[in-house]
Amino acid sequence: MTLLTTSAGPTPARPSRTWTEDLLFDPPGPRARRRIRIATAVSLVPLGALVVFVGGQFAAHGQLAAHQWRPYTTWPILHYLLVGAGNTLLVTAVAAALAFPFGGLLALMRLGRSAAPRVFARGYTELLRALPLLVLLYLFLFGLPQVGIHLPPFWQLVVPIVLTHAAVLAELVRAGVLALDPGQGEAAQSLGLTHWQSMRHVIAPQAIRRLTPALVSQLVRLLKDSTLGYVVSYLELLHRARVLGEYNHTVLSAYLVAAAAFVLVNLALTTVADRLERRL
Repeated sequence: MTLLTTSAGPTPARPSRTWTEDLLFDPPGPRARRRIRIATAVSLVPLGALVVFVGGQFAAHGQLAAHQWRPYTTWPILHYLLVGAGNTLLVTAVAAALAFPFGGLLALMRLGRSAAPRVFARGYTELLRALPLLVLLYLFLFGLPQVGIHLPPFWQLVVPIVLTHAAVLAELVRAGVLALDPGQGEAAQSLGLTHWQSMRHVIAPQAIRRLTPALVSQLVRLLKDSTLGYVVSYLELLHRARVLGEYNHTVLSAYLVAAAAFVLVNLALTTVADRLERRL
């Protein structure tokens, strides 16, 4: 179905800024941009000095020596880390496949007209957003066995991540829907569409398009939360790097290699988000 517009005519073209930027602050003027550049340059000086100092301390204690990095150029070590990276991506993919639809369903329940689903969705999102993910992981790790429920480490990690991120995604989707022009829903209902038909065919497609970069950013957060696999003894990338570092006495280099892998994956996701934002 073609997206509806209000009787005032089609919406004029907007500059390449996200809707969250429009809501939160006005664009800075020439003086403000100049002050921002100066403040950025000034702040980079102590940051650069700190990096040089820390690098010097690492070099003085032999942490940057070649033998600290040589193990991570051999195939057995790289294969061990690549399996961990695959486990990390698997957790991320499964958790995202479950959390995104569940979060969208919670958002629709909060936006619905029935009181009971709306109260349930609100209570769920408020509780799960306030509860730290680490606490939820410990509840699954120690609490479920007390009632006779034994989950594999994979699901002990995935389920708490899904429950937590679904609550965040629900609020994100709800905010995106409420940020749309109310005239869209009114125009759809004036054509005889029900509340859910207008939500499905008119409101939701526009909200999802606007939220796509934010949803990709939430996927990045989900990827980083997978590093809590050590709590349930799931050998994802960071946990395997920790094991290698302690075994080879190269803790710093192991963590730096893992950090570089996470940076590369996050940069790829950020690039995808930027391209989607430009296209939409």
